[in-house]
Parts: sequence; structure tokens; C-alpha cells
Amino acid sequence: MKSTTSNMKPNIRFPTLFISHGGGPWPYIEELRQRFAVTEAELAKLPASFPAKPKAILVITGHWEEPQFTVSTAQQPPMVYDYFGFPEHTYHVQYPASGSPELAKRVSELLALTGVSVLEDEQRGFDHGTFVPLMLMYPDADIPVVLLSMKTTYDPLEHIKLGEAIAPLRDEGVLIIGSGLTYHNMRGFGRPASLEPSVQFEQYLYEAVTNHDPQQRNQALLDWEQAPCARLVHPREDHLIPLMVVAGAAGDSIGERIFTDAVFGVVMASYRFG
Repeated sequence: MKSTTSNMKPNIRFPTLFISHGGGPWPYIEELRQRFAVTEAELAKLPASFPAKPKAILVITGHWEEPQFTVSTAQQPPMVYDYFGFPEHTYHVQYPASGSPELAKRVSELLALTGVSVLEDEQRGFDHGTFVPLMLMYPDADIPVVLLSMKTTYDPLEHIKLGEAIAPLRDEGVLIIGSGLTYHNMRGFGRPASLEPSVQFEQYLYEAVTNHDPQQRNQALLDWEQAPCARLVHPREDHLIPLMVVAGAAGDSIGERIFTDAVFGVVMASYRFG
């Protein structure tokens, strides 16, 4: 992807985001929409806080991992209905944003500069970790979207370095979004005993993300398993690793918690850097 800075106002740098995307296709189910009312309202107003409309969006979702970092290259990405037991109509929803082979190529170029090779996937489409937040933020689906996978190792340092490698995209009109959850224990949702662990772990993340020293911030994220209730909150860290990527891409940008929601008996938080 050629630099888009010539088409942007001078000195525009986009933030990076970590969004707790909630459960399944909740915006398409009225009862769940009511539960996630805070998340819906906060995501809808978020684009107005950006310096401009993004030229493209790069998403690292907790629902895509590969043995090697992989980038989506489809011009018209399909939908991925990666959930079970929901009403039939939720398996027909569409988020018709285009892809961007140009951005995918730029991601590969940036990773190559750091010695990291990346595979291409021309079939990968939008899972609910991608289309749920995007349809709330950009319902017109008029911004190209590319996905970048996690690596199955879940190595926090490897993913922070991945973020550092793609950081230049922030100055090229690209919004980088990590989509996951600050609490993701499927057996814990809806249990009263889960609230306190979700609060304690979230407090650790809050203190880490908002640390004004980026090195200390990233070290605290690397040490996430030392946080209170860490493995109770994340038996598998697939929904936490996207935070590592956007923290790496944040560079010296200071993190802030943009909102929390309390759904299914736990606290879920979303963050912004820059």
C-alpha cells in the first residue's frame, strides 16, 4: 500500500484500538442489543473522535490464528459465521466492505523489513470479531478492511513486535483495531463468581495500558499471567493477544480506557492508544 499521507492532512496519526467485541452476533438480536447498550452507544460515537475518516482498517481479531502470521488479500471478503446456536437470520447478515490487496501488500512489506515473513489468504473473510464492531462504527461499510492473523504460539512478545512493525500504518491513513475481550472464559459467563475475577484482571490491564512509560506498559502486558485471576479469566489467551499487537503499534502513545460494559455477569473493557 502506497503511503496515503499525501491525501491526509499534515501530521495526522490514527490511534490504535482494543475493542471488547462481546458475544456472537449480538447487534442483530434485540435482547442482546439491550444488554450491550453501552458498547453499542460507545462504538457508534467513536469515529467522531478520530482525526479523519480512515483510508482503510486493519483488524487483528481473536477469531483468527495461524501457525504463521497471515494477511487477508480478498478484494471482496466473504462472511464467516463463526458462532453456534443463534437465530437463523444471524447466519445471513452481511457487512459488504471491500478488502484491500494494496494494504495487505503494505503489511507484508513492513513485516519483511523486520525479518518476519507473512502468508497470504485470499479466502479469509469477516468473523464476528470483525464485523460486529465495524458495523457499529462504520455501518455504511464504505472503508476497505484487511485482517491480520495472530500466531498460534500466542507469544506476547512476538505479537508486540508485530504491532511495532506495522506502526507506520498509523501515519498512512490506516486505523488498527485489535478485537477481543478482556474477559473470555466461556464457562464463567453468567456466573456470579466471575464478576470479581473479571474486575481484578481488568484493573491489572488498566494499570498496564495507562502507564505513561511504554516500556513498562509493554512489560506488564508481557507479564499478564502474573495478573490476579489471569488464567481464570483467560484459559486461552486468544481474545487477549490482539491487545498486545495494538500496544506494540501504539509506540509512545499513551493508553486510555475508553469504556467498560458489564454483560453476562462480567466486566468488559475497551482501550485506545493515542
